[in-house]
Amino acid sequence: MKSVRDIPMLENIPVLVRAPLNMTIVDGKVATAFRLERFVPTVKYLQERHARVVLIGHIGEKGTETLEPVYEALKNLIPNLSFCKVTTGPEARAAVRGLSPGHVVMLENLRRDPGEVHNDRAFATKLAELGDVFVEDCFDTCHREHASIIGVPKLLPSYAGLLVEEEVTELSKALTPGHPALAIIGGAKFSTKEPVLTKLMQNYDYVFVSGALANDFMQASGHPVGASLVSDADRGQIEPLLKNPKLLLPKDYVVAEKGKTRADGRLAGIDDVKDDEAILDNGPQTIEMLSGIVATAKAVLWNGPLGNYENGFVEGTEALARVIAGSHAHSVIGGGDTVAAIEKLNLNDRFSFLSTGGGAMLDFLAKGTLPGVEALK
Repeated sequence: MKSVRDIPMLENIPVLVRAPLNMTIVDGKVATAFRLERFVPTVKYLQERHARVVLIGHIGEKGTETLEPVYEALKNLIPNLSFCKVTTGPEARAAVRGLSPGHVVMLENLRRDPGEVHNDRAFATKLAELGDVFVEDCFDTCHREHASIIGVPKLLPSYAGLLVEEEVTELSKALTPGHPALAIIGGAKFSTKEPVLTKLMQNYDYVFVSGALANDFMQASGHPVGASLVSDADRGQIEPLLKNPKLLLPKDYVVAEKGKTRADGRLAGIDDVKDDEAILDNGPQTIEMLSGIVATAKAVLWNGPLGNYENGFVEGTEALARVIAGSHAHSVIGGGDTVAAIEKLNLNDRFSFLSTGGGAMLDFLAKGTLPGVEALK
């Protein structure tokens, strides 16, 4: 995989950069600039060498969202930035031709064209016409087989940006951690997490399963889960992992009736969940168990909150964040809610590496590569 540092000529060259622009927008503004800040060094590297930089990216899932709020946030981080309200065609080509060396233009949401998600070659060709070189710096979408991820690299000389380069380096290290090593995997959908859990149990001494994912394991173990979210995984799929002595499961919960808040919740043991209650966070016994392991761990990998973080059940996740931040372990963290908790607590600099990837991070850990990474080779 070649690095942006390996591009032989940049002076006045139009460089197409796939950027992590998919931000959460609240009241018309970017909620957190974490991902934006992480790819800015790549843009500045290109600006300093007088390239003409063309930023492409997506936002949202519908294909109707606009990147204008992201542009408003990013222009505070990148000088000489302009915005083009289309993605391809004559107007986009004119915007690129009009760039002065060292200047940057952001194009509109890629997903406004269905060819992006469908990896349409014609759409990839339209994008490739806008640059002489392609730089991939959007790690969090590198697990997607989309036109801007795997289509464009077939048409242009392609390189990894500084962020993607760092992600691959750090997550590759996480595949061979120092011991003892603890992995913490949350979220939902057993089917999407099974590959990474299987891989981590080969390389880590302890693998703790949290969030809705843990409900599948608890149910398969015969413990009540009440009205909690569970997937459609059957016991036969879970059984091999359930028997692995490295697997760790919660010791206690915060439970509440569906629709209730944290204030309405109560602590419950693993056999004390009522039929009308849902498991929404981990309790103090679970945090105490994890604290003991973290205290002696040389490596901690964490992706996914412990509870229903988006709906206010944050205490378990924040308690664990403080524990890991105060440890001497090499800590690698990923997943939107997990990183959001760390940012909220102002603990960013207390962790060894914060990944910009959620699903991409898990896929990389499971497979050792991603389609977007392979496309650069």
